[in-house]
Amino acid sequence: MFILITVGILLITALLVLSARVFLPAAGYTWLIAVVGAFLAWASVFAWINKTDRLQFLIWQPVSLFSQSPTFVIDPIAWAFALSMLTLTLSVIITSVVRSNFPSALSWVGALVLSSLGALAAVADNPVTLALIWAAIDLVDLIVQLRFVEEPTLGERVVISFASRVTGTMVLLWANVASAAQGTTLDFHALTSQASLFLPLAAALRIGVLPLHLPYPGRSALRRGFGTVLRMISAGSSLILLARIPAGSIVSPLTPYMLMLIAFAALYGGWMWLRAPDELTGRPFWLIGVGSLAVAAALRANLIGAAAWSCALILCGGVLFLSSEPNKWLTRSLWVAVFGISALPFSLTASGWSGGTGFFLAWLPLLLAQAMLVSGFIRHILRPPASREYYEDQPLWGKNIYPVGIMLLLAMIVFLGWFGWNGSFQFGNVIAGLAASALTFGLTWFAPRIRILNPVRAHWVRPANLTWLDWLYQSVWNIYRQLGRLSNIFSNILEGDSGIMWTLLFLALFISFFTQRIP
Repeated sequence: MFILITVGILLITALLVLSARVFLPAAGYTWLIAVVGAFLAWASVFAWINKTDRLQFLIWQPVSLFSQSPTFVIDPIAWAFALSMLTLTLSVIITSVVRSNFPSALSWVGALVLSSLGALAAVADNPVTLALIWAAIDLVDLIVQLRFVEEPTLGERVVISFASRVTGTMVLLWANVASAAQGTTLDFHALTSQASLFLPLAAALRIGVLPLHLPYPGRSALRRGFGTVLRMISAGSSLILLARIPAGSIVSPLTPYMLMLIAFAALYGGWMWLRAPDELTGRPFWLIGVGSLAVAAALRANLIGAAAWSCALILCGGVLFLSSEPNKWLTRSLWVAVFGISALPFSLTASGWSGGTGFFLAWLPLLLAQAMLVSGFIRHILRPPASREYYEDQPLWGKNIYPVGIMLLLAMIVFLGWFGWNGSFQFGNVIAGLAASALTFGLTWFAPRIRILNPVRAHWVRPANLTWLDWLYQSVWNIYRQLGRLSNIFSNILEGDSGIMWTLLFLALFISFFTQRIP
């Protein structure tokens, strides 16, 4: 019941905003409708605390083909994910008053619909349900990205990214096939060791850890606002899978190798985030870096830590990507988000290094990756005000409302670190937290003194030039296109006037080949 209330409020609000946009385009209360609806949905999530709610649809037919039906269950981890996503959505709508495209009703509609899908992904209780929601989110992402892409080469990047996420969904479905081959049904509550190994891989593929996604150029990116909702909810709905893996189920000789691979992906994401010229250019690397830490926590059987890193990815990343006004006091308050991703005691990510097992050699690159992420976060906070966007032509009421959205995200970072779910009020691994903090201090101190740590527009950061990853993707893409052209030539030959002759010729060749094999 609680699930339907929250999702229903979001969808009804989206419908009201869209109707006002179509039938009353001159109305000045569209933003107010969006804010009130998003606030009511956000407030309804607090009713999930300490509640157990289950919503299951009728079994699909035939039962022999569909062994599971869409099922949604509320638990503390689902509550933390849903609260993070809806807080981000509400903050995006509130802070939109200072954007240059205000009012933007269609963006608010998209944000509300995406947040409803994200909330459903958070409470999905089986892989079939989660795969269906992933498909809906991916379709929205693809349509929106292609809508804003102008160059064919950028369209190829969008398709490659979409194919990677679809591959992640297919890996999840393949885990279902692997479970069926062993005579069991894939379920989050009872996973075989073989099937559970596929789940971190599926999440890694969907957030861009494998393969390492490069950012879209600035002119094609969906900047602040709806772009932030799109990126954060897509990543959060993928990472919820990590928190559904039963503890101790990932037992495989391949786990240490996967952990090392994820550690290097985290290093790559952290390094590129540290070198990014601004936070929006580095946003894909933030997803890769923090997402890798979440996947690594799941591989170490630290599922609460994986959920904590995922919530930090949404909340701490969202507050930085939405911050555009060079307000002195607001900038200082962003240090709350730095504490949130520090893994120090009683922070949001305090459980990020707690317990669990894993390959010890992977800890050093993972700690260094976290230090790079935190150091890069600090550098983006301290950027000169002149390098930030500033909307001087906005009305005074808008500038006064804008900080509310930022402070709401910061409040949720503190709130989830102290109350409400399994990862709150954790002392954590003090040694790991202090080690990451020491590395962060060292990187921050050395950054202005060592040129390689400076955020220059190097050839791997500037979107205009290609990297070795671009060359790799383009090579694979060119091979695919050449095969497509060869297939088209072959089809045109067979469909042309001489098609019958070529068909008879191939038939004769096949017959002669097989007759020679007959003794």
